[in-house]
Amino acid sequence: MAETIFFNALREAIDEEMAKDPTVLVMGEDVGHYGGSYKVTKDLHKKYGDLRLLDTPIAENSFTGMAIGAAMTGLRPIIEGMNMGFLLLAFNQISNNAGMLRYTSGGNFKIPVVIRGPGGVGSRLGAEHSQRLEAYFQAVPGLKIVTCSTPYNAKGLLKSAIRDDNPVLFFEHVLLYNLKEDLPNEEYYLPLDKAEIVRKGKDVTILTYSRMRHHVMQAMKTLEKEGYDAEVIDLLSLKPLDFETIGESIRKTHRVIIVEECMRTGGIGAELTASINDLFFDELDAPVLRMSSQDIPTPYNGTLEALTIVQPPQIVEAVRNMVPLKV
Repeated sequence: MAETIFFNALREAIDEEMAKDPTVLVMGEDVGHYGGSYKVTKDLHKKYGDLRLLDTPIAENSFTGMAIGAAMTGLRPIIEGMNMGFLLLAFNQISNNAGMLRYTSGGNFKIPVVIRGPGGVGSRLGAEHSQRLEAYFQAVPGLKIVTCSTPYNAKGLLKSAIRDDNPVLFFEHVLLYNLKEDLPNEEYYLPLDKAEIVRKGKDVTILTYSRMRHHVMQAMKTLEKEGYDAEVIDLLSLKPLDFETIGESIRKTHRVIIVEECMRTGGIGAELTASINDLFFDELDAPVLRMSSQDIPTPYNGTLEALTIVQPPQIVEAVRNMVPLKV
């Protein structure tokens, strides 16, 4: 085991896959000589050359389209969005091209492309740099969507995403890059379609992902002292959602709280709520509770910014209100 910081876990995943497979390459703004805006590709251009760490112009639609074309012809591109919000400029390429070409070509083309980078509500980064784009893309057919939350799952999921023959949107949270964790010395991969049970429990199922996993676990420190026994599930995969794991938990706890950083209107929690009601309604002893961000552009002011997202004390209060504590 070796202690590894989050962005280095991602770097290790890319390095290992590039070493194994000469068709893997990285492209994006400042990914080469500068090493990426958060140093995920630091010094890799020295090892693999400028054509496999391709610095691009500030033209997201152009280099995303180029990467998709490269994927169609046998390469495995990794696109880094300097900030995932900038990839809205490439929405057409991601949805109409990456998501659809395998289908519209009758299976003649595979699209093994990974689109990764930082997103989420940062620390006073302003509205355009604090985007939560997962729900924008969730409705697009043909995409897989992954959200990592720890150095361990970041590395294992990214390695699997690079090897997948489908387009994968890989969301990293801008405030998690400095997390540290001991990682195995041996190689490992994690499945792209399975959730992680972070904490087993029997009172209530808490579904979460990305940075909110850490807010939930912070809330659990208080809840455990008060006698609450919550099951915490990190979704990891937002498309497809792992309803096998979710269903097993609901059949045990009969209560669900969703904690997300996504917007409330049309967010991931909205889709989860609808699907849980469709699939597990008879198992529920209480309505599904959605805890989501405010439906406003993220303020620059730090105090206002904190008010737009779910905080640990709110999670504590939600569990208290939903779960009757046994005396």
